[in-house]
Amino acid sequence: MPTLRISNFGSALLLLAVLTTFMACAPKKSPPVPMDLAQESIIPIPMSVKATNSSFELTSATDIYVQGDSKELLKIGQYLADKLNPSTGLGIAVKSSSQAPGAGNIYLSLNKDGLLGNEGYSLDITPEGVHLEAKSPAGLFMGVQTIRQLLPAEVESSSKQEGPWRMASGTIQDIPTYAVRGAMFDVARHFFSVEDTKRFIDLIAAYKMNTMHLHLSDDQGWRIEIKSWPKLAEHGGKTQVGGGKGGYYTQEQYKDIVQYALDRYITIIPEIDMPGHTNAALAAYPELNCDGKARELYTGTEVGFSTLCTKNEITYKFIDDVIRELAAMTPGPFIHIGGDESHVTKKEDYIPFVNRVQGIVLSHGKQAIGWDEIALGTLKKGAFVQHWADVDNAVNAVKQGSKVLMSPARKAYMDMQYDSTTQWGLHWAAYIEVDSAYIWDPGTLVPGVAQKDVLGIEAPLWSETVDQIEEVEYMVFPRLPGYAEIGWSAASARNWDGYKKRLGAHGPRFTAMGINYYPSKLVDWKEEKGKKN
Repeated sequence: MPTLRISNFGSALLLLAVLTTFMACAPKKSPPVPMDLAQESIIPIPMSVKATNSSFELTSATDIYVQGDSKELLKIGQYLADKLNPSTGLGIAVKSSSQAPGAGNIYLSLNKDGLLGNEGYSLDITPEGVHLEAKSPAGLFMGVQTIRQLLPAEVESSSKQEGPWRMASGTIQDIPTYAVRGAMFDVARHFFSVEDTKRFIDLIAAYKMNTMHLHLSDDQGWRIEIKSWPKLAEHGGKTQVGGGKGGYYTQEQYKDIVQYALDRYITIIPEIDMPGHTNAALAAYPELNCDGKARELYTGTEVGFSTLCTKNEITYKFIDDVIRELAAMTPGPFIHIGGDESHVTKKEDYIPFVNRVQGIVLSHGKQAIGWDEIALGTLKKGAFVQHWADVDNAVNAVKQGSKVLMSPARKAYMDMQYDSTTQWGLHWAAYIEVDSAYIWDPGTLVPGVAQKDVLGIEAPLWSETVDQIEEVEYMVFPRLPGYAEIGWSAASARNWDGYKKRLGAHGPRFTAMGINYYPSKLVDWKEEKGKKN
């Protein structure tokens, strides 16, 4: 027995020696780096941020877990992984889990708590892990955009970068102010490819926008295939401003764009402008003209000279067919009917036309949106007005019980020049520097239109002067993040001095995303922009 005890004691000593040696040689896990979540440059600014002055770090052991086996949640998790893996090289995988995973991971889950709303989210970051929670998948997607911004800007790069990949710890509670937050892309004046349009969608998604208005027809071009009226695209889509070759989306391409947007929780709002801005259609089909004569294709930029023949029944057959085909391809609730600048349409013809077209839209299960001139007519139930110029029209819409989508040209038109030296753009509405684009409130801008009357905000990009996506980016950035914040964040939380500091911190992020942005002198950019143009 004494011999046995000595043997066991010796083995224990040997084991202790081995463990001591192993522990001495094993790498020690570093304590979390102190970071202040309240100082992070998140755009749009969240509703509530509580910092705990620590951090979480992505490592080669990090994976993304989603609650249950929902294909939709797995797709969101994969979206995040696809944003993180090229730059970090960590090989983050996406997995299903019935419960919160172990330390070191990211967890996405749903909570039916109504306090978060449809797009709100809760983000809890500790040294042990990240938990993103929302009532709906849309809320999770919005929260994913915040996760992207909490990581170093280099995470947006398409090639491997050096870490470390840390996020400040704490909690964020966030809910949007307005239901509609979007941008308009004019593909009629100059045509843009499917790839360019998807690029535009990705850029607005990064700042939690949820709608994209596609301006699909105008005097200079018709950009969507309509099978019952094939010459609209085949002939009316042949050219563009300046005489270029133009182009159009086939129905399959349009469906692809719509699905791409839906995967990013963005609703496409297609616009067929009428009764004015219709020369491309009038050139394709003579019967749409009151004199029965086809118009010549148009490549200029003047407006207000064209009109459908509002008294001919063939016009309404044409509109019904177009809306029917478009509605069948568009799962979102809205069809935009234009209605602006129809200067050669008599008012006594314009009003019954607008009233009847709203009914056609309703008959195909959609809600009509039109530029603010449509408020001259009788707005049908569910119709919305997009304010761009005439405040009286916006007020009239509210008096009729309609809500207003705010796109004031002097504040929100992204095709306006920043100043007189800007290479692209126009300035008929205003020069719109980054501060002017940001310093306004949709709920107080128009007397008689209160916040409760506002559907949301949309920033249009008209394309008379731009025909390359890099030029579009220059006009859109850095104004677009400000519009996104106006639509998402409470007015009481917004101020220019704080915003311009956060915006300046996004300079390296824009660069990593490959955005050709305008380096406004009003902003202290953290990184000088290498210009592409």
